[in-house]
Amino acid sequence: MEKILEKFVERSREILQDDLTGIYLHGSAVMGCYNPQKSDLDLIIVVDKPLQDDVKLRFMDMVTEVNEEGLAKGIEMSIVTRNVCDPFIYPTPFELHFSVMHLEWYKSDPRDYVRKMKGTDKDLAAHFTIIGKRGKCLYGLPVEEVFATVPQADYMDSIREDIANAGEDIFDNTMYITLNLARVLAFKKEGSVISKKEGGEWALENVPEEYHDLVKAAMREYAGAGKMSYDYGIAERYAEYMLKDIENQENDHE
Repeated sequence: MEKILEKFVERSREILQDDLTGIYLHGSAVMGCYNPQKSDLDLIIVVDKPLQDDVKLRFMDMVTEVNEEGLAKGIEMSIVTRNVCDPFIYPTPFELHFSVMHLEWYKSDPRDYVRKMKGTDKDLAAHFTIIGKRGKCLYGLPVEEVFATVPQADYMDSIREDIANAGEDIFDNTMYITLNLARVLAFKKEGSVISKKEGGEWALENVPEEYHDLVKAAMREYAGAGKMSYDYGIAERYAEYMLKDIENQENDHE
């Protein structure tokens, strides 16, 4: 991972030159739960001004090249301009985004990709929050000089998207929803910005014991033990319990 990050930083500096404000690592790689087989490398690149399409093409060629150098889940990155970081803008505009789910689109029509892969992304509120609290500057200006504090309401709205359909999604993506519900409730109750692994640990200390086996199974799957067998009746009740508690916390703060 370190070699891949070093190459990413070096090539980014070559391509973006004086327009590059900084490169910032967030996600599991800075939260103590990076798994080479299950985690992607999460990066935010901040630039001084909007990028021309030819620069985006060069940058994307580099990203897709580095993406193939041994990462199971690959790179997920967004490029944003500095003026949307401080003062923080929500939903946050971005100049360019990449994850492996978009790889075939870029390979099939690069110019169409760089022309259309631009807009706003609510997820950036969560990413910026993690950068502010636990992120790592790989190159450029320190975090505190670039990123303003994300308002709690924006962060909550951002992470709420991940659990919006938890009652249904718990059956198809049990591990992800189980741990993310815990992360959201921990934030609502304590203001904690935590990883999925830490969310599971928090749940074992804070949710009823009847859900502990479900949480433990989700944590084992997240750690790389393979697909777990879940009791979907328990999972359904867990989702209902957590969503109700999250709603109660929001009502209490109104």
